[in-house]
Amino acid sequence: QHPIGPPHPIEMIRHRMRTAGYTQADLATLLGSRARASEVLGMTRRLTLPMIWKLSRQWRIPAEALIRPYKLAGERPLAG
Repeated sequence: QHPIGPPHPIEMIRHRMRTAGYTQADLATLLGSRARASEVLGMTRRLTLPMIWKLSRQWRIPAEALIRPYKLAGERPLAG
């Protein structure tokens, strides 16, 4: 039996999209552009504090779940 770690921030967003019926277009509206939404979901752009704030307030995703550091696509693993 192993403890389950906290979910990945982007997986939290994807989960909320699935469970609430949000689309990538809805995320784009929230984040300001389709390109930005695509980059966040594709992990080529990090979430910023304003993005986290909007996701937390409007989509009711706990901010604590979104502030975890994560590596971007193509990056080396984070030292830790």
